[in-house]
Amino acid sequence: MGKPTDRELETALTEAKRLRESGEDSCFLGKALLNCHHQHSHLLDVLHAAEHYLRSGMAEQEHIRLVRAIDKARAIDNRDTHREQETIGL
Repeated sequence: MGKPTDRELETALTEAKRLRESGEDSCFLGKALLNCHHQHSHLLDVLHAAEHYLRSGMAEQEHIRLVRAIDKARAIDNRDTHREQETIGL
């Protein structure tokens, strides 16, 4: 399966929002897409922070940024599941 183009993704997200707002999202496709897109953006932040951390010689400041990015991504994942948030700490 190929990655959608920016235009295709924007069209899909617009339709997902329309489905949610109109109450027509009976199969929860809009909800699922919007949630996955939101999580994806935060996981990309983790990826970029990890890459920067490794390229920087694993500096302390980059380590802190990486930990914060991971904690934020976890918080997004846990927000609707009512699970207690785990942290990996500094």
